[in-house]
Amino acid sequence: MLTCRIVKVFCKQHQNAKMQGEVVMQTAPAQSNGKVLVEGAAANWAGSPVAVTADNGHSFAKALEHVIAVNANNKFISYNNLPPDVPKVKTKSNSKGVLMMDTTNADAAAWIVHTVPGFPKARTGYLFPPAEIQKGHLLICLTIKEDQIDTIVTKDTATAAAVGLKVTIYSKGEKSRYEIYRKILLKKLKSTVKVWTARDNKLKSDCRIPERNIRLVTSPISVNGDQSTLENDVSHVCIIKLIIVF
Repeated sequence: MLTCRIVKVFCKQHQNAKMQGEVVMQTAPAQSNGKVLVEGAAANWAGSPVAVTADNGHSFAKALEHVIAVNANNKFISYNNLPPDVPKVKTKSNSKGVLMMDTTNADAAAWIVHTVPGFPKARTGYLFPPAEIQKGHLLICLTIKEDQIDTIVTKDTATAAAVGLKVTIYSKGEKSRYEIYRKILLKKLKSTVKVWTARDNKLKSDCRIPERNIRLVTSPISVNGDQSTLENDVSHVCIIKLIIVF
């Protein structure tokens, strides 16, 4: 599964294999264990050994061990448009994630971006919302440099991997009426894109411009044997010539 370890903040696959760069976890609706994709292992989705609802034994719990429990050396900011135990929040944002850094090590920082509402609860023990198992979710972990934290919301971000993985962030304001795939991503990326996202009356397949098509992925899909449907999947994925955009 997805993870970053504190105190030395590196993304990790499951519990032990430390790496720097990117780890992606996809959970299909009604599947509690999920699949994991590690940077450098494209197309090799691996199964997680333990359900995400368990409080240990899997890498996502390990990633958050110093968020859900007190650790003086770990500083973090957790943000969620549906924060834990805060009812009736009025916002049109759907942003969710955690920024973490270890104050005892240089460039020991990580950024987790996910789609799970009300999660995680800081310093109260690990609890993955049981009701969210019925939905598909996406979780991404990036090992980053500490000096990237201040610029992470406005500029390109580089991971702390030896070569560095460039991360470009596209953000849509809550009052924006622009359809982000056609109006922004297609123009910026200048390539045909395949989109897995909830359908509305604005986003449609469009093949009129060669090499700059919008193609909507048909539901259901399978991630290494796990079935997922648009009706129960809250993740959004865009694929450009085998480059995946979340």
